[in-house]
Amino acid sequence: MAYVITQACCNDVSCVEVCPVNCIHPTPDEAPFATTEMLYIDPETCIDCGACVDECPVDAIFADNEITPEQEPYLEINAAYYERYPIGPDWPELRSRKKIPADLGTLRVAIVGSGPAACYAAQELVSHSSVRVDMFDRLPTPYGLVRAGVAPDHQTTKGVGDVFRSAIGHKNTQCWFNVEVGTHITHDELLAHHHAVIYAVGASSDRHLGVPGEDLVGSHAATEFVAWYNGHPDYADRQFDLSGERAVIIGNGNVALDVARALVMNPDDLARTDMAEHAVEALRNSNIREVVVVGRRGPIQAAYTNPELLALGQLHGIDVIVDPTEIELDAASQAVLDDPEVEPRIALKMRQVEGYAQNTPNPDNKRIVLRYLTSPVEIAGEGKVESITLERNELVESDGRLDARPTGETETLTTGLVLRSIGYRGTPVDGLPFDEKKGVIPNESGKVVDLDTGNPVPGVYTAGWIKRGPSGVIGTNKQCSAETVSQVVEDFIAGRLAEPVADREKLDALIAERRPDYVDYKGWQAIDKQERARGKASGRSRLKFVSIEEMLAASRPEA
Repeated sequence: MAYVITQACCNDVSCVEVCPVNCIHPTPDEAPFATTEMLYIDPETCIDCGACVDECPVDAIFADNEITPEQEPYLEINAAYYERYPIGPDWPELRSRKKIPADLGTLRVAIVGSGPAACYAAQELVSHSSVRVDMFDRLPTPYGLVRAGVAPDHQTTKGVGDVFRSAIGHKNTQCWFNVEVGTHITHDELLAHHHAVIYAVGASSDRHLGVPGEDLVGSHAATEFVAWYNGHPDYADRQFDLSGERAVIIGNGNVALDVARALVMNPDDLARTDMAEHAVEALRNSNIREVVVVGRRGPIQAAYTNPELLALGQLHGIDVIVDPTEIELDAASQAVLDDPEVEPRIALKMRQVEGYAQNTPNPDNKRIVLRYLTSPVEIAGEGKVESITLERNELVESDGRLDARPTGETETLTTGLVLRSIGYRGTPVDGLPFDEKKGVIPNESGKVVDLDTGNPVPGVYTAGWIKRGPSGVIGTNKQCSAETVSQVVEDFIAGRLAEPVADREKLDALIAERRPDYVDYKGWQAIDKQERARGKASGRSRLKFVSIEEMLAASRPEA
């Protein structure tokens, strides 16, 4: 018997660290880790010890004789990885952590943000007994996109939040939630109270289509829709037109597939998740029966991962439709597929799409239609979205890559809802340099640098999407944050960080004066406990508070 990793994999690599025979790959020190969709267990090397199962934060690992029929494709997926990357005795080990000498005193670090990158950074920092962390978030609740971005039907993925609890609840971590940096405390004040500040604020804005009609009522960013159904307080009162029978999503990454599933899934299934109650009720009354997911390039260039694509075909009462003519590969794409060194994930992606193209739709079912080589050119309607015009593309080679070029062939679909899902983008942080082209804080391995001079900005660091751009999955942030923390630690040991001019007591007094209704870890525990209790009463994992006022009231149950 061997173990197999399945769809819920978050790339946290906790399993890698406990495996006694080095059979889980790629590790963070291996080149494929930068692009991997998930981690893989070598069935030939696995010794059936079960250590990875106990360590996995999202319950993604199962014995091969216990997997369900829906999970069986992962036997092939795991094995295929090792056909491409045979395991060997010289595979690199994880880097060891540099320790802070005891005679250097206490290292004080502020972390701005409380999402995965921030939590992993805190986890890494408090592994040193001499580090004290202050974590700031403008919302009363932590975890960022784990709470407000992960699809509600991926409840196991959200389980990574239990790992983060050990970091934000650590005795050497102080939480300052409902405190906005730049409003209640400035960047300069953070530096005055800490040796270093790590900005892990994510990439909160979205990219625009740049087509006529994009600003019509009924045209939205998919990020808004995701935040709405996840109960983010900034979006809980948004309205989405679900009265038509068709919705169109521009972009075909994992977020696009998350949104597509939410729009057509049985609301009774969604009601058993932590989806916000207002969203469940809206989807109960939805008329949408077809979701068209539009990608500008071909099936092997699609941005979604194999696990997400595979999950579409396992939805009950929902057909996945692909036009066979849209997956006929051009010569360059076929050459990629025919290359004996092709990544297994690319070949598998193509096989899955070919399988969907052979489906015979059931007219009684709802449907998700995957479109390829297609781009929007206009959204039209009288005051609101009524249609979208799409143009056929062809792929052409340019500078070693395949670009989508319009052909002039167009079609128009009727729809009242268009959601753009073409990528996240970071926004500038007051007082810090910002790379407008890349949408990130310029940095070298997490150390913020001045764009003009290339010199490091003393004491300022970054992690997560605002550091590297919106790439990877939740667990990818673990190594990203570890790299940043190693820079902080090395600079502290080398004496390159200025001593704080104010202590923790002065920071406490400053925030108490400026933001008396801040929420600490105890307050977050109170919110969490009540949300779970509310969910349990209705057969759900959690029933979220969706307004700041509700959250603050819940954080002080004795009041």
